[in-house]
Order: sequence, then C-alpha cells, then structure tokens
Amino acid sequence: MSYLDKFKNITIKEDAIILGIETSCDETAVAIVKGGREILADEIISSATEHARFGGVVPEIASRGHTTAILTATENALKNANLTFDDIDAIAVTEGAGLLGALLVGVSFAKTLAFALNKPLIPVNHIRGHISASCLADKDLKPPFITILASGGHTCIVDVKDYYNMNILGSTIDDAVGEAFDKVARILGLNYPGGPNVERLAKLGENSIKLPKMLSHYEGCKYDFSYSGLKTAVINYVHTEEQKGNEVKKEDVACSFQTSAIEVLIEKALMAVKETGYKTITVSGGVGANGYLRQRLTEETTKLGLNLVLPEKRYCTDNGAMIASEGYLQYKNKKFADLTLNAKAVIPFK
Repeated sequence: MSYLDKFKNITIKEDAIILGIETSCDETAVAIVKGGREILADEIISSATEHARFGGVVPEIASRGHTTAILTATENALKNANLTFDDIDAIAVTEGAGLLGALLVGVSFAKTLAFALNKPLIPVNHIRGHISASCLADKDLKPPFITILASGGHTCIVDVKDYYNMNILGSTIDDAVGEAFDKVARILGLNYPGGPNVERLAKLGENSIKLPKMLSHYEGCKYDFSYSGLKTAVINYVHTEEQKGNEVKKEDVACSFQTSAIEVLIEKALMAVKETGYKTITVSGGVGANGYLRQRLTEETTKLGLNLVLPEKRYCTDNGAMIASEGYLQYKNKKFADLTLNAKAVIPFK
C-alpha cells in the first residue's frame, strides 16, 4: 500500500488539529489550528533583521535561516499548545509560491514529519493561505465575499464564491503594491522592510504631491492594477526636486504615494462588491497590515453598511496559522499529497 493510499478512507474530523508550516520567504512559521479557526499555538522566527543589511530578502540567507529555525519553531508550537505529535491529525505546508530554496526547507521537513508520524500531508497554496487568514479573524465568516489580496508579491481582487471556488477578478500587470512600497522606501532612504517605514513617515506628511492615477487609460480588465508607473513617478519627482536644489519633504512624498497606492485598492474592491451584490470584504496579505488601508476601508464599508473582516496585523504577514487554516479546508476535501510533493516557486491560483 502506498503512503497516499493509507488515507483514502480516513475519517474526517470536524475538530481536526492541523499543524501548518510556512517557509515561503523570510519567516519560519509553525502553527497549530483546531477546526480551521481556533489557534492553539503560533510560532514565528524571522530572519528579517539579517536581510535589512542588504535592503531586501536574500534567498540564500532565508533558506539557511529556515534550516536552523524550523525544528525549534515546531517544538515551541507543540509545547505552547500543550500537545504532542500524536495529537496532530495532519501536516499542512506551503508548497508555493515563494522563494524556491526557502520553500524546499518547509516541504522537506513536512514530508519527513508526515511519513514518520503516518499523518496526511496537505499541500497549501500560499495565496489561498492568506485568504484563509480571515477565517481566523471572524469565526463565523462564510463565502461569498470579496478579498483584497495585497502583498509584496501579489495584488489582486478575488471573488471567493465558496471555499473551493475562487476567481481572480483582476491583478497587477507589473509591480505588486508591497513591492512598490519597498522600492519607494529605498528612494526615500528608509530601511527594509519598506511598507511599515513608509507608513510611519506618511503619518507626518500631507497628500500634497500630484501623482498619476493608475491605469486611467487602460483597455484591459477594469479590476487590474499597475504600480510601476506610480513608483516611477515618485522616483522622478524626488530626482527632479533634488536636481533643482529643492528640499524634498519625504513625509509628503510618503503620504502622497501611500494615498495613491491604497485608494485604488479600495475603489476596485468596492466596485466588486457592488457588481457581485456581496456584503463582505476581507483583506489579506502583508499590505493588509497598513493602517491607512484599514482606516479607509473601515470608513467606506461603514458608510455602505458592508461587513469588513480585518485579520490581526500579525496574520496579514506570512504565518503558519493561515496555512493550517487553509490546510483544514483541504483536509476536509481530502486533498492530500504523496511523498513526491515538491516546492514550486510559481504556482497557479485555483
């Protein structure tokens, strides 16, 4: 009997305890979630401070960091949940998308655990994991709803028809919004990670610099995004002012950029709920931790009488709990993998 055949007739538990492993970038994250929504333990060991010296994530450093941290994170999660491996019903792991070397650490570790413990192995799409973070914030959340997925690698509006049927209405055609934040931070002389530092600086400034409205003459999908032009406009503005010998008010640049970058996300999400007739908007991805986005979305959804689900900031960024939560949904659908599972730097959203 093959490894996968062992689980064909497995009895699915409603309160199954899933151990989730996430190593797609620079956070080594392991969490234990019960029933898809109750977090029993959540451990994150980040190598971000090491990457800050280089102005961004260095894949080799990230991979080495995961190798040294993953066992510790797992042991801490079990200890804090007061559980043993015997209590775990399945192992969920991010198979993609992300940094290939980093993903390989998590996938290899998860396969070893699953085989040694004779537990089902669940591959998780990183993007779907971010969307499932909203289930941790609102235990009564049910589809359908519209999700704003905004991170360093992804920017899109997702129509979540049900847990297994999701459709991307539109996505970025170039830079992701989080990527644009990082690049603008660099031109302003701010440290990595750029998003939080741009946000902090923006609080001190005014939205006083005219920046282009993205995709104003675009003939493609109305839900698509483009951040390359906005990023370039900021760079050109700063360079032009410096060449003229003018003082660049960095706080105003940060505020104007943040306003332009965020408002289009809100505009298209509201357009989506209007067209679908849905009553709920959720936010996922690292940019979901941005205070201006959270404030403006709260204002707009309150005016329209919509339900807004905002995960805690900790669960907007990469974490193991979101992988365990999505893993639970795949567990209920018996979407298990065999031991040939491999990491994928790019993975289709489905």
